[in-house]
Amino acid sequence: MADPDPDQKRDALAESGNLDLVGILSSIEETAYAWDLVSGRIEWGSNAAAILGVGDLAKIATGAAYHALIAPENLKDRLQVFSRGVAADRVRGVPYRVQYRITPGGPRSWKTIRVEDHGRWWPGADGHPIHARGVIRIIDDHYLEQQRQLVRNDFDELTGQLNRIRLTEALGSVLGRIEREPQSCGFLMVSVNNLAVINDTFGIATGDEAISEVARRIRGKLRGGDIIGRYASNKFGIIMMKCGPEALRVAAERFLKVVRDSTIKTSAGQLSATISIGAVVIPHQANSVQDAVNFALRALDAARSQRIDCFVLYEPLPGSESVRVRNRTIANNVVEALDDNRMRLVLQPMVSAKSGKAEIYECLLRMEKPDGQIVPAGEFVPVAEQLGLSRLIDRRALELTIALLKKHHDLVLSLNVSGLTCSDKEWIAALLRLSDGRKDILSRLIVEITETVAIEDLDQTINFVDTLKEFGCRVAIDDFGAGYTSFKNLKLLNVDIVKIDGVFVKNLANDSSDRIFIKTMIDLARIFGMETVAEWVGDEHSVKHLTDAGIDFMQGFYYGLPIDAADYVSKKP
Repeated sequence: MADPDPDQKRDALAESGNLDLVGILSSIEETAYAWDLVSGRIEWGSNAAAILGVGDLAKIATGAAYHALIAPENLKDRLQVFSRGVAADRVRGVPYRVQYRITPGGPRSWKTIRVEDHGRWWPGADGHPIHARGVIRIIDDHYLEQQRQLVRNDFDELTGQLNRIRLTEALGSVLGRIEREPQSCGFLMVSVNNLAVINDTFGIATGDEAISEVARRIRGKLRGGDIIGRYASNKFGIIMMKCGPEALRVAAERFLKVVRDSTIKTSAGQLSATISIGAVVIPHQANSVQDAVNFALRALDAARSQRIDCFVLYEPLPGSESVRVRNRTIANNVVEALDDNRMRLVLQPMVSAKSGKAEIYECLLRMEKPDGQIVPAGEFVPVAEQLGLSRLIDRRALELTIALLKKHHDLVLSLNVSGLTCSDKEWIAALLRLSDGRKDILSRLIVEITETVAIEDLDQTINFVDTLKEFGCRVAIDDFGAGYTSFKNLKLLNVDIVKIDGVFVKNLANDSSDRIFIKTMIDLARIFGMETVAEWVGDEHSVKHLTDAGIDFMQGFYYGLPIDAADYVSKKP
């Protein structure tokens, strides 16, 4: 029959009115002691010999005898907890907790056990410890891993402060409490200003030392009920209870000063650090965790833009609430449209300058509302990208595009993707899955990447382009000329098509500098073996200039409005 659970045994004893403390401690492998540090004598619980495996309590009847069993590498740790305390409480005592290894059979014994020793010691008139009471518990690897997991779940490993998850949970709890007990609180976002310079100059390890010290200094200036946590690499969030705008300013100046006024000692030497602080008053300026964090970050950005070592309290911008409501509405509409399969494709032709016929069609996304109204991409895609929905949108656009390629064997389609998709392995996997890896489908797909996205992470973009080309797809750089991509980078990317930004095309007939620019781009692209597409072609004069310059394809309203993908008719049976 299995042994009873220790907690159940304790509860049963308590209910019976016969609380056997020694029995309970034994069942959970714990024993208690009282140590007179003046005489050295230790009084142990009657179960100590069995729990610690010493056989005879006489072997550990004094502090010196017990210390003889402690592993040499751990003895200093145990002795340090009984060092003289400057502000030792003679009434409540000084708490301690330490873990160490002991050899119950003596130094030559092969058997060792690990214990956790915690309790309180009390000082004499001179501040030295004279008496201690504690509990020793046997611990194993499973217990140690549980403790480490608890720490990892709740605290940031570097600074020892709450991690991001627990910080936001604490903020949510505070907001819930405010609903029940109305009061004004503050949420501050603090950033270490010069961390990037420290990392670049002295290394990340030194930067970590600076972060840890800044956290320690700020922690020392908080009140008992305030909360601090690490929000990001160089950012801390602080929740200040019962604190209005003026009190926040006073507290912020206290934090700025404690970091500013003295250098930080690191392994690389003495360093200086400064911080910037943004804050929001809750619930008056924010009544949700998301708003509190976002508004504090906005205030922090404002503080950092003004000067280093600065505090800014959040101030709502005129009309900001209506913008937030609009953005949320758009996001909800996008999610619902994705769930209800109400995303639609329209096709805009790219006309060959040689044949005068549409040889490629660009896929443009549209959102259909429940009432049938069609919303163009420009009205929802930018907001959706800001709110992290671009991957979902790109995935749905890919599904619609591949389905269209499977239906029409003569169709060549060009599909735009967002910056996030360039690093999305699931999108690549979806491309192969949806196309069944068929070359006859993949060879008719052109993937467009905007110039600004391409240069954000050139190595990542090169890998994305190379992968697509291995599948048999072609790749185009969209809006070329709008950013700062050099033709050297363009060659590294090894794209197939360059789409010239429409800004240089719309006034082509009247602006000679635009004509020279476009002619130069066309000639360079041809040298690199790349085809060219001119966007925003709107009149016959532009068509003539582009054709004379050697453009390969033209795209714009001159060739008509985009057609619904459902209306496309194959030219081949």
